[in-house]
Amino acid sequence: MSAVPYAARPADARRFWLGFAAYLLPSFPIAFVWHLVLFEQKYHALQIYRDEPVIVFGLGSMIIQGAIFSWLFPRVMRGSGSILKDGLVYGLGAGLLSWSFTTLAVAAKNVMVSVPDYVLLETAFTILQFAVVGPLIALAYRR
Repeated sequence: MSAVPYAARPADARRFWLGFAAYLLPSFPIAFVWHLVLFEQKYHALQIYRDEPVIVFGLGSMIIQGAIFSWLFPRVMRGSGSILKDGLVYGLGAGLLSWSFTTLAVAAKNVMVSVPDYVLLETAFTILQFAVVGPLIALAYRR
């Protein structure tokens, strides 16, 4: 075991930033298209979101999430040798965590026309997002 802290090694710092990009770069366009293009009318019909979303807040939250999800990967994954398997396993865990506060907690607190419709939309979004970013983060951390 090395005496140099994990994030202090240049290769590990590089992997962290690649993992961060692997989360942020696909998440923002997926979320934008999903919420503000493909299903905009469905979300509008739920009467849950403001008419003019604050895009910078969404981007800011994804920057924080990307840093945390990238930092966590090497700490929770031991690596099976398969980038796809590791990525899907990580995506399942990270997605479940994300789903708990972006779907369940929001459905519990916010007024909306249909809780089941919201939960269905956000669950599908979360599955798509983490099916994409989980394997990409695993790829960023490949040895």
